[in-house]
Amino acid sequence: MEIIDPRIDAGKAFDWGRTSEEYARYRDIYPEAFYRKIADRGLCVNGQRVLDVGTGTGVLPRGMYRYGAVWTGTDISPEQILQAKALARAGNMDIRFLPVSAEQADFPAESFDVITACQCFWYFDHEKVIPKLAGFLKPKGILLILQMAWLPFEDAIAGKSEELVLKFNPHWSGAGETRHPVWIPDAAWNWFELADHEEYDLTVPFTRESWHGRMRACRGVGASLSEEELAKWDAEHRQLLDRIAPEKFDVLHGAALAVLRKKG
Repeated sequence: MEIIDPRIDAGKAFDWGRTSEEYARYRDIYPEAFYRKIADRGLCVNGQRVLDVGTGTGVLPRGMYRYGAVWTGTDISPEQILQAKALARAGNMDIRFLPVSAEQADFPAESFDVITACQCFWYFDHEKVIPKLAGFLKPKGILLILQMAWLPFEDAIAGKSEELVLKFNPHWSGAGETRHPVWIPDAAWNWFELADHEEYDLTVPFTRESWHGRMRACRGVGASLSEEELAKWDAEHRQLLDRIAPEKFDVLHGAALAVLRKKG
């Protein structure tokens, strides 16, 4: 499904379906500490009913599955959902996945204890989505917003890889990430209150091949470049990594979470 949003990449079209196989293979990269930050807060555990919006290939539900929550995942991309279902089956995980946007999702009132949004909250129409999510949550239910991004100004390999993405896609708005709290739109404060937040660093291990795949699976590359552009980017990025990266290395990331509690 092609998406055009003037808030993102200056309106350049992108389609997660084009990169869903690589997304499934290379973007399941959250370290254990990322999941522990959630579970240690008593979230997404022990029979809680959790909805993961913008689930992609189901990385968060699959990564948290062992903590005992009952998961549903939704995503606007049917191709991403197909990958999520296949990966869950392969892991013998009972997770419900549905191909539907956050704006169009429809669940009974007070269906969930927790709703998660990981690496996706900025894509939504917040005026529509936030009251809908509040309605899906039980009284005092939690909306948990999560993000993790490499730090290009501090990590040399990430910085050089990002420069190459911008060469081919100069309006890519995913560039230039720094450490910062989760952004919360004004529309949220009518329905939620901030209960907790944290910002912290993580190092994520890669090989040249897995980092190349991770970069190729990002919105600015595989989801938006033409086939000709993608082939050129692919060759240049492999050459770049051959020059600057050892076979195995860590990439510095900044992570953040915000715990929003439903009012009332």
